[in-house]
Amino acid sequence: MDDYQKEIADLEHQVEQLVEAEGDAKTIAELSMQLDILKAIYTRATDLYQRGRRDEGLRFGLRIQGYGDWSLENVYAFVYERSVELEAAAHSSFVGGIKNTDFALMLNS
Repeated sequence: MDDYQKEIADLEHQVEQLVEAEGDAKTIAELSMQLDILKAIYTRATDLYQRGRRDEGLRFGLRIQGYGDWSLENVYAFVYERSVELEAAAHSSFVGGIKNTDFALMLNS
């Protein structure tokens, strides 16, 4: 389990505990949204990382954009930073934007 998976698991556990304790609904909703976003970013980062292991162009793109060598940490940083730049009017459209963005194309641009 990497650090990102641990962070997601810890947040899931925190949400579950709040739900079981009938905690503040607003806090539960906010943490749930954060969890959705982290899961979407992690999924896209790990998918891109796996693609890049077989694609020298993606590795080169990451390097020339200033993220360094091809590692999960560097790919995650790239996906995270590009995700933050996405415009979204609502949570669901933000998560959808992360899920639908072609991060590989962004590396090759």
